[in-house]
Amino acid sequence: QVQLVESGGGLVQAGDSLRLSCAASGFAFRRYTMGWFRQAPGKEREFVAATRWSGSSTYYADSVKGRFTISRDYAENMVYLQMNSLKPEDTAVYYCARAPDVATSGSYYYSRASYDYWGQGTQVTVSS
Repeated sequence: QVQLVESGGGLVQAGDSLRLSCAASGFAFRRYTMGWFRQAPGKEREFVAATRWSGSSTYYADSVKGRFTISRDYAENMVYLQMNSLKPEDTAVYYCARAPDVATSGSYYYSRASYDYWGQGTQVTVSS
């Protein structure tokens, strides 16, 4: 069965870095777009970043552009989110998700509705 397992969250100070990992199994990893979303207390889950099946196209929310980098390892079926210059407003539960690669428009992958499987999430807390 499809499994997405996140790890790497923790408590850090503003300005620090963290790398989140997502281990994918149970499906043809290289055929899917993979994304990261986050959800802060009292807020809706929001798009953070995504990488297309080929890895050649990546997308980022404006709030993280230039600070976060998404990547994928096809040999290990892993997706990573490198987060630099963390801010208190980055505090949230971060979720890994997969989306069937059916659209050429990048905006399609900004929507939660485009993703069909989700991990359980990993907490990131950034103190000021």
